[in-house]
Amino acid sequence: MDPVIEHLTTIVGARGVLGPADLGARADGIFSSETMQGRALVRPANTAEVSAVMRWCHEQGLVVIPHGGLTGLTHATKSGPSDIIISTERMRAIEAIDPMQRTATVQAGVTLQALQEAVEAQGMIYPLDLGARGTATLGGTVATNAGGNRVLRYGMTRDMVLGLEAVLADGTVISSLYPLIKNNTGYDLKHLFIGSEGTLGVITRLVLRLREKPLASHTAMVAVETFDQVAGLLRHMDRALGGALSSFEVMWRSYYTLVTTPPAKGRAPLPNGHSFYVLLESQGSAPERDAENFQEALGAAMEQGLLVDAMIAQSESETRALWAIRDDVVQLRRDGDPVGFDISLPVSRMDDYVREVERRLEALPIKSLLYVFGHLGDGNLHVVVAVPGGFTPDLKHEIETAVYAPLQARGGSVSAEHGIGLDKKPWLPVSRTEPELAVMRHQARARSARAAQSRQDFGPARRLRSDCSRLKRSTVARKSGVIAR
Repeated sequence: MDPVIEHLTTIVGARGVLGPADLGARADGIFSSETMQGRALVRPANTAEVSAVMRWCHEQGLVVIPHGGLTGLTHATKSGPSDIIISTERMRAIEAIDPMQRTATVQAGVTLQALQEAVEAQGMIYPLDLGARGTATLGGTVATNAGGNRVLRYGMTRDMVLGLEAVLADGTVISSLYPLIKNNTGYDLKHLFIGSEGTLGVITRLVLRLREKPLASHTAMVAVETFDQVAGLLRHMDRALGGALSSFEVMWRSYYTLVTTPPAKGRAPLPNGHSFYVLLESQGSAPERDAENFQEALGAAMEQGLLVDAMIAQSESETRALWAIRDDVVQLRRDGDPVGFDISLPVSRMDDYVREVERRLEALPIKSLLYVFGHLGDGNLHVVVAVPGGFTPDLKHEIETAVYAPLQARGGSVSAEHGIGLDKKPWLPVSRTEPELAVMRHQARARSARAAQSRQDFGPARRLRSDCSRLKRSTVARKSGVIAR
């Protein structure tokens, strides 16, 4: 037996370690046709086991790649044949739900949907919601600061985390599991880990903020002809509903047509042919009054010329059908290999940005199909370019240039909610200034210096090579060029 697998088995047990042969049966990510690579996949059951695994890998100089639900879209969890994968898939415990404090304490491997269902049974909600809810783990959503469908009302994942526990590369456990909204006692360490993509450690446990379950929820799909009307509709509905607007999802015509025509299962609730389709959701506390307010707000919007058609869901099944249309991203693969992007920019600059991307793509020596949709209420667009017949690495770079280059002049970001991963490393300067990157490099060098001192302390017989930066390909720091070489 491989001595590495043999030793890891002594830490987590036989059920907790998979070898290379087992990894060959696992996909290395969502929508991926490739299988995992690694020397071993370790599945600890608790923080103590994670700590022991990380400490031993640190001493042996082994590269560790953290895995959650593998629903990321930036190749952040790509591993090589000699890497150790540490997965939270056995850390599925919902440890406590406190209705009085409105918090949930969970292990990092709990899926988003599992927590949603557990707290809903107690009259509360965990507001984060995204299409991969059944697979995405809470630790992964925190490590990437996930956004989703309701950022407009509840904020990003960062706004829902009260406390967390994480294990550093050398096995040190950092526990900040405080259930407090206010805790003004120095550095708020949890924010170092939220959105860090594994650069600083492996998140193991969380204290998450819950909200009271809304007593009323209303959903509609509307058709709009111009982008100015889309922007006007957002302001109108937010104002008219008095803060109850929870989602404002916009689909450009091409995407709406794609997900409402065969072989897609969804059927168009409104006729095809309009320029934009908006999925709106409001949440409130008075079912009858809120329904009346929702209808009145839409009626006023139509009178003001902000929309041309509308369909209000009359049942839970109709609501699910509307959301299924928006979430049917699998259809993007039917027209050729897709290249997906997750960008953000001011709403006022979106229309001009999309038009420039269209012009740049049309200038390329290939035929491509452009689909745009996303959480426009919080400035986040998903841009997908499908290329029938596939694309070469050079062509992919040209497509990336067409999408990313126009962002800089418009104050946009190359990543709104998906993180950096491997894919966006070359494009960080579009969204980050050189002084910002210099600060990141400085911190990385400081960590490397501390690790070098640690290696000396262990003496010449044990040449350690692992430090925090060794959480490499799964981390934004390594992939963004921030780690000092």
